[in-house]
Amino acid sequence: MRNFTIYLALLLCLFASKMVAQETFEGKAKAIANKIEKITTEEKEALKVEVEEVNVQFEKGTITKAQADKKKQDLAQARATIIENKVAVAQEELKDLVQQKVNGKINSDDSETSKDSILFEGKRYSISFKVKDSTYIDADGIKRVYKRKYKENSERRTTSQFVFALGLNNVVTDGSVENSDFKFMGSRFYEWGLTYNTRLAKNNNLLHLKYGASVMYNDLRPTQNRVFVIDGDQTNLETSPINLKSSRFRNVYLVAPLHLEFDFTEKKIKDDKAIFRTHQSFRFGIGGYAGVRIKSKQKTEYKIDDIDYDVKAKGDFNASNFIYGVSSYIGYGQTSLYLKYDLNPLFQDNAIKQNNVSLGLRFDFN
Repeated sequence: MRNFTIYLALLLCLFASKMVAQETFEGKAKAIANKIEKITTEEKEALKVEVEEVNVQFEKGTITKAQADKKKQDLAQARATIIENKVAVAQEELKDLVQQKVNGKINSDDSETSKDSILFEGKRYSISFKVKDSTYIDADGIKRVYKRKYKENSERRTTSQFVFALGLNNVVTDGSVENSDFKFMGSRFYEWGLTYNTRLAKNNNLLHLKYGASVMYNDLRPTQNRVFVIDGDQTNLETSPINLKSSRFRNVYLVAPLHLEFDFTEKKIKDDKAIFRTHQSFRFGIGGYAGVRIKSKQKTEYKIDDIDYDVKAKGDFNASNFIYGVSSYIGYGQTSLYLKYDLNPLFQDNAIKQNNVSLGLRFDFN
């Protein structure tokens, strides 16, 4: 029984060593290929971190642009040298593997061959494959020279922004906002939405078309304890018989804004290639918007016999169902001063036409 156990153990060892010895040529080649790709990826990631550190130094003003560019070039050259040295070791393993294949020490399994990653060229068994960023490596060495040590991607011709705006809101009556029936500081507007920004010229960064969709909230807070009261097709502002703590009227709209934007962000030239950026300099936009009213609501707050009341009245209040107007903004970077004016009247059939006007800050988060 003891001899049988010994023989069985010896047979298992021989079988295991045979299986290891018969590991396919393709499997080992793929392992070396993965090693080379890992080397390239890790070194490039390390270079990216080093370049970011140089950018931080430049932004803080501790080094000049020329010094920053020189540092980036030196760092890239150093990383390229490291890649060459590490890949050279892997290449020696690859050459040894090819020699073992020629000598018949390694079996081949065609079912494991990947035409995308391994190519056979006669008896030489040369191997070629591609790794990220079009870096090409074969059995003879690195074929692609790293001409661009530091790559700065050009911004796409069409970009998207999240827009948020807020500020003061009021109405224009007979061409003026003086002696308004609404509080100047208490009446506000809000807007949020998504816009797209398309550079109109292929090689010029000045003109852009800005378009998208937004939700607008226009609030009005009447003065002198007044509220809106509906009288047929008229909506009148009347004094409330109750002493109000607060009175607010809100219209909510879904609109499609459209602006022609002038962006004075200068283009950069890197390795003879133009790089365009947006929202990094002085900007000016002019255009308009059109949309529909989603809802109208009047909210009043008051107190009677130590009981607080919060009343919300929803309806159309004879407000115009469609909204359209002109707007403009001017600013620097992502922040700008924003002005918009409704060409449609606030209430569609009122005897006195009043138009909503808003002024505030606008943020375009690129």
